[in-house]
Amino acid sequence: MSPTVPQAVQSCHELLLWLIPQLDKFPRSRRFTLGERIEVRLLEVLELLVDAAYQRNKEASLRRANVQLEVVRHLWRLAHELKVIASRQYEHGAALIDDLGRQIGGWLRSQPLAHPTS
Repeated sequence: MSPTVPQAVQSCHELLLWLIPQLDKFPRSRRFTLGERIEVRLLEVLELLVDAAYQRNKEASLRRANVQLEVVRHLWRLAHELKVIASRQYEHGAALIDDLGRQIGGWLRSQPLAHPTS
């Protein structure tokens, strides 16, 4: 990992590397609905994190990334409840998603307040 790449960007990249092959194993009836939505949302999270890395005001991109990740979290849980993925894959994916969420939250909290209260 390059020292200039924020950890959240790298973690999202690694999550996608692990997750996309899992999505490819979804049954055809779910691959192009649920699987595609998970992949598209997580790619959007990656795009927003890269955008934040290059913006002076990172807050808007990080907040949007956080919301998209929350949608991914719910879709991932739904895939498990529909028995599209096994419990072991669900737990591993959920842990990676939670870790990424903590990183985004920490990055967001480290940002200076845009509207200081006096």
